[in-house]
Amino acid sequence: MAVGNENMEVAAAVPMDKGGEIVKPRTDKREYRRIVLKNSLQVLLISDPETDKCAASMNVSVGSFSDPEGLDGLAHFLEHMLFYASEKYPEEDSYSKYITEHGGSTNAYTSTEDTNYHFDINIDSFDEALDRFAQFFIKPLMSADATMREIKAVDSENQKNLLSDSWRMRQLQKHLSREDHPYHKFSTGNMDTLHVQPEAKGIDTRSELIKFYDKHYSANIMNLVVYGKENLDKTQCLVEGMFQEIRNTDKSVPRFPGQPCTPDHLQVLVKAVPIKKGHKLTVSWPITPSIHHYEEAPCMYLGHLIGHEGEGSLFHALKTLGWATRLYAGEGDWTLDYAFFNVSVDLTDAGHDHLQDIIGLLFRHIKLLQQSGVSQWIFDELSAISEAEFHYQAKTDPISYVVDISSNMTIYPTKHWLVGSSLPSKFNPAIVQKILNELSPSNVRIFWKSNKFEGQTDKAEPWYNTAYSRENITESTIQEWMQSAPDVNLLLPTPNVFIPTDFSLKDVKDKETFPVLLRKTSFSRLWYKPDTKFFKPKAYVKIDFNCPLAVTSPDAAVLSNAFVWLLVDYLNEYAYYAQTAGLDYGLSLSDNGFELYLVGFNHKLRILLEAVMQKIAKFEVKPDRFSVVKETITKAYQNYKFQQPYQQALSYCSMVLQDNTWPWTEELDALSQLEAEDLVSFVPLLLSRTFIECYIAGNVEKNEAESMVKHIEDVLFNDPKPISRPLFPSQFLTSRVVELRSGMRYFYHQEGSNPSDENSALVHYIQVHQDEFAMNSKLQLFGLIAKQATFHQLRTVEQLGYITSLSRSKYSGVYGVQFIIQSSVKGPGHIDSRVESLLKDLESKIYKISDEEFKSNVTALIDMKLEKHKNLSDESYFYWEEIQNGTFKFNRMDAEVAALRELKKEELIEFFDEYIKVDAPKKKSLSICVYGSQHLKEMASDKEQVAPNFTEIEDIVGFRKSQPLYGSLKGWNQLKL
Repeated sequence: MAVGNENMEVAAAVPMDKGGEIVKPRTDKREYRRIVLKNSLQVLLISDPETDKCAASMNVSVGSFSDPEGLDGLAHFLEHMLFYASEKYPEEDSYSKYITEHGGSTNAYTSTEDTNYHFDINIDSFDEALDRFAQFFIKPLMSADATMREIKAVDSENQKNLLSDSWRMRQLQKHLSREDHPYHKFSTGNMDTLHVQPEAKGIDTRSELIKFYDKHYSANIMNLVVYGKENLDKTQCLVEGMFQEIRNTDKSVPRFPGQPCTPDHLQVLVKAVPIKKGHKLTVSWPITPSIHHYEEAPCMYLGHLIGHEGEGSLFHALKTLGWATRLYAGEGDWTLDYAFFNVSVDLTDAGHDHLQDIIGLLFRHIKLLQQSGVSQWIFDELSAISEAEFHYQAKTDPISYVVDISSNMTIYPTKHWLVGSSLPSKFNPAIVQKILNELSPSNVRIFWKSNKFEGQTDKAEPWYNTAYSRENITESTIQEWMQSAPDVNLLLPTPNVFIPTDFSLKDVKDKETFPVLLRKTSFSRLWYKPDTKFFKPKAYVKIDFNCPLAVTSPDAAVLSNAFVWLLVDYLNEYAYYAQTAGLDYGLSLSDNGFELYLVGFNHKLRILLEAVMQKIAKFEVKPDRFSVVKETITKAYQNYKFQQPYQQALSYCSMVLQDNTWPWTEELDALSQLEAEDLVSFVPLLLSRTFIECYIAGNVEKNEAESMVKHIEDVLFNDPKPISRPLFPSQFLTSRVVELRSGMRYFYHQEGSNPSDENSALVHYIQVHQDEFAMNSKLQLFGLIAKQATFHQLRTVEQLGYITSLSRSKYSGVYGVQFIIQSSVKGPGHIDSRVESLLKDLESKIYKISDEEFKSNVTALIDMKLEKHKNLSDESYFYWEEIQNGTFKFNRMDAEVAALRELKKEELIEFFDEYIKVDAPKKKSLSICVYGSQHLKEMASDKEQVAPNFTEIEDIVGFRKSQPLYGSLKGWNQLKL
């Protein structure tokens, strides 16, 4: 698989061509205007009359590379601190509160050379939100009181990353570089770097923070994107009035010339011990950054060829040998001054034992590319695919859009702000060849991680304590590996038959607002929704194979999983061409069988659908592939134990509530006993009774949609010896949910599955009701009012943990709310008591809410609900969920808005009193407590404190089987259709 830049590590400004019209997609009706304010702040204004959200992003050209010596993480800490308050808006956290209460979201990130701040919000509240945002950069208040609290938040953020293999390996790569280059630094920061060490040296962190802000935050090295509904002139007036007060100290964008790696850091083989089970090889080379030749796209070209997965590719050879399950190739970390090209391979156990052969084959493949030269037709294919994807790209959320563009403004000339590096247009073999020549044995860094290295290493990376060893590797050694590697036939890809050439839009006669039930037989049901909004040559197809046998036991669940994995495995060489040409597909398990989706350009979608159906119909178990898939799935199950504690808690919550689910430990046990013959026997039984639920949407005519479904029926059902027969009416499976008892509190206490993880977590779930418009609206309104108060109290004030949220939950049409908190400082019992205390505070907030505030929140929620789907996938996801849940309320948003318009303040208070507050008579709560190593000793006493009239769940499955279930909406509506 080819990948592009994996992170947002963008660099100082390229000398810019300020002229030139901004290149935009042919289908883009938005208007754009570049302006420069009198303080030299560069701004891109975007006018979109169709939008129902406004957004802004400010990219500041300073990041963690500028952290002062001895204050690692200061740039990141500053990013946190700017959110607090400003001279104009001094109330702490009032920015985040305003955004949240008006239907928006806000975030920021710090990369090596940039810090990006961004938000979105409902249209009517944009002007004030933008003014509050501007004050970050005019007169922020970085109070002494907030400083220590936010250092704790940064520390908590770092704590959650300590056992993440991606963070650990990235820091190890940085550690093995020049100590005098900023690439070597630790960028996140923690309590030690931001408080303990500075204090010991007599350094005041807050003073340094203000100094850093004053030194680096200058308007002339900032880039702003503002996305509004108003015309460009109005938005320009708004921006000029708000942002020209940002001071301009005429700073230069910081540059960090020189390479992070000296010869001492090259020709090395680094063995590292990961947290999770498995083996991974990353081969990395310092290269000339391709940003200097982005229109020639050398790394896109090489990533495409080295990362290809079709027949004749390196990955296909490694897969056939049973050595690899994934391969990625492309440019990784980069700035204007340095870059790395990476090839990463997920290895099987056998692949781990043949590492030298794999490296030998990789270099042999690179040699083949050097010898075969740079092909015009391959470049032209990449260019054609990129053109199609750019010009027919789906609209995204405004917040994502402004972030992408503001970070592009730092790097590209004005005309390419929207395009970035996505449109290769200049064929230049010499530039590609130059990068290719840099992928040499003399220039290589090899990182090899595996649990098998445990106890065999002699070093530890200081920030994450990753165990590793390092040895030198010579060019001659790699030459020997190239010669001794197996003799496999490595080839260039063949021309891609999936590249679309027909972009015409169908003439849809019926302008259906909602999906229609176009066709129904005893075999299938087809829901159809033509594109009446987006006008792109794309389609979305979702097919659910309802197979009752799929989830009847842990054995059946893992056999069904193996079947799906093998299907994807068998299709890979063929379907990879479709995926690279803008036509994606996927197969996965569903609640009652398995699902297939296809999404992308509609021109050749039918060809891919037929190929998938053919593989299902002619499915066979290849023992060698079964072994690889079994090993891969086994490791995936074993790695569940390394999930973040809050993810474990959510998983337990789902297990308590969802009928027909099995503990992963049982599925792992079942998997360990399975052999290829078991799958051979199982698949015909799995497919023997099935019902096909189909949803087809987009640039597809009715007869085409019907023809696709008829084809599926012909393959499965219409044969003298059919693969499948229709389901009996009694076999239709439905997902049902445990109905907790009113007035009852339930607790589940469990030790975290990773003994090395100090973090604990709580999920405090309150079950409320089964799908009903008026109740949904009340619950969502409560969530909107309480969301920011929860974050402010539990994270900002009490500093319980970086991961703190309140969200609405939905299990198969049963609604509730859940508080999610992960903490390294307090145990789950204490956190649960703080949630209860917060609910008492919210009681006061709800009771005292003014008529004006109530109305404002209702209006914000209505605006959120009336937000239009941005693209075909968004729309299809919404309708498919209605179909899968059996609710078929395609007009849900309008109906819930109507309920909101009728809602009175007294009804919200009554709802809160009845279902949410601490002693509410109909309240049903479930506290899932997961204990990290730091708080494990508290678990026994927390269990003892559960009141006798409450329920301690000891055995999840036993508990679930003893409880009543909500009636299934799907079961009821299945009868009516």
